[in-house]
Amino acid sequence: MKNYSSDLSGIIAATYTAFNADGSLNLDAIEQQAAYLSEDGAAGAFVCGTTGEGLSLSSAERMQVAERWREVVQPGSFKIVVHVGHNSLVDAINLAKHSETIGVDAISIAAPNYFKASSVDALLSFCAPVASAAPTLPFYYYEIPAMTGVDVSLTEFLRKGGPMITNLAGIKFSSTNLAVLQECRSFEDGRYNILFGCDELLLAALALGIRGAVGSTYNYATPLYHKMIAAFDGGDFALARELQLKSVKMVNIMQPFGVLAAGKALMACRGVDCGPVRPPLNQLSEIRRKELFITMEESGFISEGRINWL
Repeated sequence: MKNYSSDLSGIIAATYTAFNADGSLNLDAIEQQAAYLSEDGAAGAFVCGTTGEGLSLSSAERMQVAERWREVVQPGSFKIVVHVGHNSLVDAINLAKHSETIGVDAISIAAPNYFKASSVDALLSFCAPVASAAPTLPFYYYEIPAMTGVDVSLTEFLRKGGPMITNLAGIKFSSTNLAVLQECRSFEDGRYNILFGCDELLLAALALGIRGAVGSTYNYATPLYHKMIAAFDGGDFALARELQLKSVKMVNIMQPFGVLAAGKALMACRGVDCGPVRPPLNQLSEIRRKELFITMEESGFISEGRINWL
């Protein structure tokens, strides 16, 4: 059985899906997004996940977004992971097949969130056929119970899933349960690749041995986290804590505005217009947008319309 422990590492941005003012896809923005992420030293992009409003897109739209990312990013060190989760097993399988056809680097699915899996076996009955539809791609289960309402034993998932899913690479772990994170990280001597998905807790995950992270704030704050990781690796734990606290304060500022809407607004500071969010998410009014930027400026995160994390 393959060991996926070092399959993906570094900072992977959970990318926004850019829309035009009328709500249609703005595929032209993807080239700019990819360029900025590469410039910031990101290791890859997680496409059409929660931050990408993947479940608010049609399957056809999701394929278009994935295709455009593959077009603008040549195969190599910058990885493309596509979320293919869906409430329809048929659609999830088709999205997985499409991802393999266009040659992305990995796929991932969150649990269906309407009819919910009540056990590991039920969850695997959905995951296994999706993974087998793209057998050459590493497959990651996307753990995000706050959004899916599904909360099963992840170590049992790995234990039972390993023999069933030959390309099971690991878990995208978007939960604050650090005890379970540690259990998954050490399962079968660290065989599986565990990617951490809570940006404001990344330092704690580093202390538990995690070396890969997927998150929304990495779209515009990758340098902050690179400096934090370097401080941690160099033993400067005081600086690492200071930088992590900066991340916490940034997220706390964004939350009252709606994290996705606020994040898209901040992308303008990188020169990328990601447009509005899709209903039922709330749009930022111009007044609220100005309030967000004023608060960010007062906290030192933005200076003269430019991001100033460090």
